[in-house]
Amino acid sequence: MIPAVVLAAGLSSRMGRSKAVLPIDPANLSGDTFVTHIVRTFQAAGVEELVVVVGHEADRLIETVLARGLSPRFVVNPDYESGQLSSVLAGLRAIDRPGVAAMLLTLVDVPNVSAATVRRVIERYRATSAPIVRPVADDEGGIKAARHGHPVLIDRRLFDAIRSADPMAGIKPIVRAHVSIEGNVEVDDEGAFLDVDTPEDYRRLLERSGAGRP
Repeated sequence: MIPAVVLAAGLSSRMGRSKAVLPIDPANLSGDTFVTHIVRTFQAAGVEELVVVVGHEADRLIETVLARGLSPRFVVNPDYESGQLSSVLAGLRAIDRPGVAAMLLTLVDVPNVSAATVRRVIERYRATSAPIVRPVADDEGGIKAARHGHPVLIDRRLFDAIRSADPMAGIKPIVRAHVSIEGNVEVDDEGAFLDVDTPEDYRRLLERSGAGRP
């Protein structure tokens, strides 16, 4: 079992409004938002268990997802203002149990990753059991790829390290310490690398997709 955890609890302070409920296509306000698009993508990739960690404007986010006929498992992180690690830990607590081999982790900031990329990450893990598996681009066969994106698959061997992580540093040092050539999956999927943090990023996302103006 490889559950997925979507981190959607943050304040979205750089965006100025909640990223999770931004429409993928502003011309169709009843269509998918960032978070619902991610949920559909992971379902299309065959992920059977999906946890969405919420915090800021939790009720609004949950209502947005349910209104579109989706029912992932929601976990409320009351400590979301303390930093991203608190949401990672909330997600980990929700999915960690006997039989879970690894955790797929993604950010609501990366809404356009493809189902094909998610499947390739899972397939690479099943083939190699690498402790960290992640999509990369511009890779020349080395461990340090020019770009790396989401989702990141984390083997359960690293769960205890995550629980002991420095809240200021988060899980990045753990991921960096365990990346490998085997775990790098080169993909041709710009959606895996497009991190939407600001209104400018959002405009770029819409321009790439051909959607209307924000």
